[in-house]
Amino acid sequence: MQLEKLLKQPNALPSAPKVVRKLIETFDQEEVDVMLAASLIEDDPVLTAKLLKMANSAFFGLTRSVSNAREAINVLGLIKVRALVIAASLGEGLHCVGSVNLNQFWRYSLNTANLSRYLALPIHIDENTAFTSGLIHGIGELVMHIGMPEAMIDLDRSIPMLDLKRATAERGLFGYSYAEVGAALAREWRFPKRMVNAIEHQNAPFENDTYEPIAGVVHIASWRARAEEQSMRSELLINTYPDPVGLVLGIDPDTVVGEEIPALTRFGEESSTV
Repeated sequence: MQLEKLLKQPNALPSAPKVVRKLIETFDQEEVDVMLAASLIEDDPVLTAKLLKMANSAFFGLTRSVSNAREAINVLGLIKVRALVIAASLGEGLHCVGSVNLNQFWRYSLNTANLSRYLALPIHIDENTAFTSGLIHGIGELVMHIGMPEAMIDLDRSIPMLDLKRATAERGLFGYSYAEVGAALAREWRFPKRMVNAIEHQNAPFENDTYEPIAGVVHIASWRARAEEQSMRSELLINTYPDPVGLVLGIDPDTVVGEEIPALTRFGEESSTV
């Protein structure tokens, strides 16, 4: 199915709720009113419930549970809470994906977000954009499963969704991958341009006319998160590390090639649903 036709499929690109549109607008604000952001979130009981479920999950390992958006922001920070609300909204709009293990998908996405922020900080790349881009970088997979379920189920059987060769397989079959589809959704929801570019160019970050370092950060973070899902150990990690991207960004490979990484959280599937 051509990309343009896919994007016109019913429910392929869900509309952004009002609260999410307002939160997305804050990405370009130098100073964000935290209490106003919390009030916006709490105006939507469904998203608030999803946020609290995620914030209190094993992934974040809080010493005490949070009971409202204000507490979540105080404990986790606006960067994480805003991204989680956006992801929860995307998850709500794209939840009817029968062949996808959504628990695994969001666990992987959260690990990619954490790793993206972890990689961005020492090389002075915006941690806010890195975390959010990492969290939603794979959302195109859900859109593709909704828009053309039979073709995607066949692909899942031969190349699992979190396989390192997944993007290459999708481009070979369809002429595009989850990256281009995810960028289309990000444009529809009016994400900042740098975030759209990061999602669109994540698989070949420096092989296009747009130089967006966050695309490179997400590329390496998603590689490591996929490797974790496949239980790769030292030799395979070293052999598959995307060295050219790391060199351009100035990332020390030892920070992500090791089997034990501070930003990589390991936890059970039951705790990871967005």
